Amino acid sequence: MSLTVTTWWLEQTSPGDLVPAAVPEGDVRVVRAEQPSPEFSRFLYTAVGQDVTWTDRLGLDYAGWQGLLEVPGVETWVVYERGTPAGFAELAARGEGAVELVYFGLLPAFRGRRLGGHLLSCAVARAWDLAERWPGREPTKRVWLHTCSKDGDHALANYRRRGFTLYDTRVEEEPEVASPGPWPGAAR
Repeated sequence: MSLTVTTWWLEQTSPGDLVPAAVPEGDVRVVRAEQPSPEFSRFLYTAVGQDVTWTDRLGLDYAGWQGLLEVPGVETWVVYERGTPAGFAELAARGEGAVELVYFGLLPAFRGRRLGGHLLSCAVARAWDLAERWPGREPTKRVWLHTCSKDGDHALANYRRRGFTLYDTRVEEEPEVASPGPWPGAAR
């Protein structure tokens, strides 16, 4: 069985394109996960991606995850609400001054609390100054991402509210694949 999926590619080409979201009230923090941790990254990936069928990294073993996380210019940023991880953003410097927002999302229980706009604002601001942390990298000239119709209902609108503009759209048929979530049966 297949599924029709629309994928949108969006970008910012200047730090001035970023339209920051309001900071949510309460005990909300965005913190960089500075120590690469395959276990923590896999937890975030499966917990956030469980209901939007993120499956491309599920086959990676520990060394595969470690290899992804140790690449210079790759950073994971986590939003916490009252000390609990609520979502994450993964950035990757891609060369020629481009930074990709590779993964972004919130655990289902934390959606709708204005955490996503705040996390996205923090992650994109960081993407614009990523070269400062990684000597030898070109200054950021472009921040880009892609999202699709399988992602959360508010994903595309959040990216656009933060100042991203659409530069490509594709519609494809994909096989339906069930993501196991953080444990078997979690996505059901």
